Amino acid sequence: MKHSRPGATGTRRPRVVVVAPPFLSHAQPLSVLAGALARAGCEVHLATAPSFAPLAEAAGVRFVPLTVTRNANTGVARSTRQGAREAERLEEFLASTRRGAVAALLTQALHRGEDLLGDPSAVLSGLRELHARLSPDWYVVDQLSYPVTLALHCLGLPYATYCPGHPTYVPHAPEALFGVPRTWPRAVRPRERDLAELRRAAEAAEEAFTTRFGEVARAHAPAAPAPGRAFALASPHALVFAYPPFPWLPERPRGTAEFFYGGHCSPSAEPSPGGAWEEVVRRLRSARRRLVLVALGTFLSARDDVLAVVVRGIRSHVPDAAVVVAAGDRAGALSPLAGPDVHIADVVPQRWLLAKADAMVHHGGNNSFTECVVSGTPALVLPFSSDQFSIAHDAERAGLALCLDPSRLTPRAAGEALRELLAEAPPGLPVWTPEVRRRGPDWMARRLARTMASVGPVRV
Repeated sequence: MKHSRPGATGTRRPRVVVVAPPFLSHAQPLSVLAGALARAGCEVHLATAPSFAPLAEAAGVRFVPLTVTRNANTGVARSTRQGAREAERLEEFLASTRRGAVAALLTQALHRGEDLLGDPSAVLSGLRELHARLSPDWYVVDQLSYPVTLALHCLGLPYATYCPGHPTYVPHAPEALFGVPRTWPRAVRPRERDLAELRRAAEAAEEAFTTRFGEVARAHAPAAPAPGRAFALASPHALVFAYPPFPWLPERPRGTAEFFYGGHCSPSAEPSPGGAWEEVVRRLRSARRRLVLVALGTFLSARDDVLAVVVRGIRSHVPDAAVVVAAGDRAGALSPLAGPDVHIADVVPQRWLLAKADAMVHHGGNNSFTECVVSGTPALVLPFSSDQFSIAHDAERAGLALCLDPSRLTPRAAGEALRELLAEAPPGLPVWTPEVRRRGPDWMARRLARTMASVGPVRV
């Protein structure tokens, strides 16, 4: 890459700012990618909420405080300090997940403007000020950070898009709607009239977003190209998907942008979380022959009713299995289920535990899904919302997991599914685990660095 500011030797490393929203499930993998970019020869800054400064330190990159939304989730959503309206929306969302798939997706569509596009003008001002201080050559932005993408578009700054979830989060065709799953697992099949209602809500949300994008662009960058369809706005240079390259994923239109399917964005090694967790695993292994990890993510750990059903199902149908449960702020409520064969904690060292576990129960979040594939761990997927239905479909189709509907889950169904997974590993794991392991954050970083070098720093 050519650079306009020489260092002591006449050249310097390309400077990249990785912008992460204040959600642990997004900031953590982006910090891993930031570290990989540093290993690929870049000078990297991680720009995110102050509470995530330790992630930058762990990745070996510089930290820049930047807040891009009022929402936040530092590890357990309900325990994170945030505004009253943000907390109210979280409770509305959690309540909707109890009514099934479409109800949850409808609530997310109704909340989308407040959740994902709070104050785009303030974000643009913050990015302009950050750029004036650091003058980076490139940015890497989380695709769900829509105000950041819009700001970079308006400012004419070069960036790459990192998609943290299912690839269809970036609409691939005019008829594709953000928030409407393109595919569904066998266990979750909504009625057509419910899907029609969901499509109308998604269209309304997209129209509102696109209108707001246009207003902000006209106010701040009237000479710049119109941003167009809001949810489809992404880097014209590179889109990185932390997802396996399944052959049935939708084809992307050919153009100038490169598409990288990086498989996963977790580190190559996970350090021990300490003696206390080492002892937990030893104790459970001494009590039972198998170990199952149950974790529904930083938001859905609040669904303690589903967690309880899974634990009861394992106890009654897989008696040789011990259980570790990530229960968030519901750990106290679930404590009566604890025992020699069940350990309940608010948060767990998930990636470390996957190397010890024989199976996992998760919600279909992309981090959990890809971490299971990388570790070769069979999974039972219980999708609740967002892109989890599409991920559950892919996991099922690829022969990597079984899927059940959490809104209709019974102890018997959960127990029998896990008994099946433990008796015979899913057939897709020997195929996809090596393929996904070959990719990862360093693979993505090298390709991003090459793309940045071929385009060069853009001066506006």
